[in-house]
Amino acid sequence: MVPRIIPLLLLQKRGLVKGIRFGGHTYIGDPLNAVRIFNKKEVDELVFIDIEATRQARPVSEDFVRQVSDECYMPFCVGGGIRSLHQIERLLGTGAEKVCICSALFEVPGLLHDASRQFGSQSLVAAIDIGPGAHGASEVFIHNGTKSTASDPRTAARMVMDAGAGEILLTSIEHDGTRSGFDCSLIRQVADAVTIPVIACGGAGSLEHIKDAIIQGHASAAALGSMCVFWGNRRAVMIQYPRKEELTECFGSF
Repeated sequence: MVPRIIPLLLLQKRGLVKGIRFGGHTYIGDPLNAVRIFNKKEVDELVFIDIEATRQARPVSEDFVRQVSDECYMPFCVGGGIRSLHQIERLLGTGAEKVCICSALFEVPGLLHDASRQFGSQSLVAAIDIGPGAHGASEVFIHNGTKSTASDPRTAARMVMDAGAGEILLTSIEHDGTRSGFDCSLIRQVADAVTIPVIACGGAGSLEHIKDAIIQGHASAAALGSMCVFWGNRRAVMIQYPRKEELTECFGSF
């Protein structure tokens, strides 16, 4: 059985970008064009995160979500700057199947709990970004990786599960964009601490890396960034996704 493999696309000024370790973002192109390509590749699911939304104190654009909904053949999740039930309602009503919440998990008490009661856990993804803290231990960061919460990954994961998240998008900031492989130890710590699906994110560079995240890390799914927008060692821009034959060969024995 092939696990869920989800392209994760970052938005900045309505353009598609990708960076390394949450910085140095490079313009990739038009996100709607990427959606059309992923349609042809029959991708099961997409995630869009507006990386400027929280800093600009606004949610991801409803107009953008509407445009994606008009083009997209598959379910998609959107995130960035979401801080209220009204915003969640508007985004789901505009066409998103799920919303992804990060900073507000720690800054808006009760939001996740109230949202799960109103919209259902299946609509809510909790994004947990992990980086090294001041004393070297792994900590949860918010505001696009710029502000530590001093919370450890397992405690944060159990917190969002208890509050009603349907799944966790777990990103290693240190591995993000490196294509050097996932932090399987981190993923396993979190996955083993909760009973909801954990989507591994940060470091995918090959199908073997994804397989490691699933087998060694106990992840339920994998999110791909650089692997879906860059090709080769020179990081040439190319929207891509593993072919069905490759996926079947790699994961057919699961």
